[in-house]
Amino acid sequence: MTELIAVTGATGRIGRRVVRRLAEAGAAVRALGRDQEKLGRLPTDDTRVASYDDAAAMRSALDGAHTLFLVSAHEGPGRVRTHATAVDAALAAGVRRIVYLSYLNAAPHATFTYARDHWHTEQHIRSTGVPFTFLRDSTYQSDLAAMTSPQGVLRGPAGDGRVGAVTHDDVADSATAVLLGDGHAGATYDMTGPEALSFTEIAAALSVASGREVVYEPETRDQAYASRVVHHAPDWEVEGWVTSYEAVAVGEMDDVSDDVRALTGHPPQAFADFLAANPQCYRHLVSSS
Repeated sequence: MTELIAVTGATGRIGRRVVRRLAEAGAAVRALGRDQEKLGRLPTDDTRVASYDDAAAMRSALDGAHTLFLVSAHEGPGRVRTHATAVDAALAAGVRRIVYLSYLNAAPHATFTYARDHWHTEQHIRSTGVPFTFLRDSTYQSDLAAMTSPQGVLRGPAGDGRVGAVTHDDVADSATAVLLGDGHAGATYDMTGPEALSFTEIAAALSVASGREVVYEPETRDQAYASRVVHHAPDWEVEGWVTSYEAVAVGEMDDVSDDVRALTGHPPQAFADFLAANPQCYRHLVSSS
């Protein structure tokens, strides 16, 4: 009997890619999400509507699943508790393996506040005794383009630090390899691109791709908080935005790993190649030039 793999966040940027790859490989895959209409567009007839923090719904949705691919929930003050609810529901449903999408250099005192959430979630999964694998993502390459203003400015307190950003496709390929493979119990893999770039280099790559000048403007912490006031976001979210840059500045994001290649058999995509293949990611720069 084919072991069932459940994928949470199945309509998101990673989840939908993993569902598609598993379906193409002939695996038994169940897609979990909050929107039935979006779930209906995925290449599997086995879908369930469930929210991470609804223990009863998650337990029902995961009944019969052998493996859970747990895509981290949206950021928020209660995210660790939400993850714990999902994990506990999975174990109650009989799930026997968890593959968790975590974050690079997750640690209790990580500079990037969201990375702390991932560490606490990892610790909860470890405490259950269930076989696990952690995939620790670096920043996504598409997000670097999205962080650039329509005026062609990439602004933040990243200093001269570097980031080994990765693509969603490389992460999805790696996750699929783990989900379909053996020998990954207890492993932690770092999901990075093939190079660590400074924000000046990132701006230069965006300039070449978009055909307009893109510049990086370093900010102090105070300037970073002040420049983001216009978004009227809650304090925890602004802190997450600012500390994501500060993590780069202090060297917590400059890792370059060979784990993508080791898991998938192909090298991770370089940022310049990603931009050349995905012009939609910087369309806001071209249209506003």
